[in-house]
Amino acid sequence: MSTITPRTLRHRRLRKKVSGTAERPRLSIYFSGRHITAQVIDDQAGITLASVHTTEKEFCEAADTRPNVATSTKIGQLIAERGLKKNIKKVVFDRGGFNYHGKVKALAEAARAGGFEF
Repeated sequence: MSTITPRTLRHRRLRKKVSGTAERPRLSIYFSGRHITAQVIDDQAGITLASVHTTEKEFCEAADTRPNVATSTKIGQLIAERGLKKNIKKVVFDRGGFNYHGKVKALAEAARAGGFEF
């Protein structure tokens, strides 16, 4: 049986309103204790259009990869770059139940600076 955390409740409440379409996919983020994940998802088709994770080769080789603001900024820039390669410019931001502060804010601002509109 899984425990329901406050973050999980916030995420469920957020997902009732936020959904990705082909024209405007969802930029979903997740932070674990060690890693950061960002995905651009088309919920109608049920596919991931672009993704970035800190376990990828370029992040694993770097010694300073931690789930902090600096790494979040790199992830935000990279997800925007990969999304723009697939002609994705407008997205819906899904903060995953996390508060819009610190790492979440840094990732969102980097994605906006990289070319995403949300």
